[in-house]
Amino acid sequence: MSPEEFVKNFYLEKQNILDSSFDYQMEYKSMTSIKIEELNLDEIQTKKLKEIVSGLLTDTFYTILLGLDGSASIGGIQESFKIYDENDNLLSTHGDLEGYAYEYFHGE
Repeated sequence: MSPEEFVKNFYLEKQNILDSSFDYQMEYKSMTSIKIEELNLDEIQTKKLKEIVSGLLTDTFYTILLGLDGSASIGGIQESFKIYDENDNLLSTHGDLEGYAYEYFHGE
């Protein structure tokens, strides 16, 4: 897996969480989707809430990726991490994720 694929998978996970949070037809609903559905929001309110949740997820995933990359702090400590796959292949070192993370999470 390349650094870009790693970031893309985080982005896809963000999108899956967002979509499932507002899908009231799923057989197995998430706790978030149940709570949102219970709010009985109209279409405009639902759209605004979805934008807020999307922004929160974007900020969270982007910050985690930058934290792993050494470009942001995690819990007040800033250091870079080397990321390896299960076959011990190096996926990322300092600076490999930041550009892709910006592209996927803020380049829309």
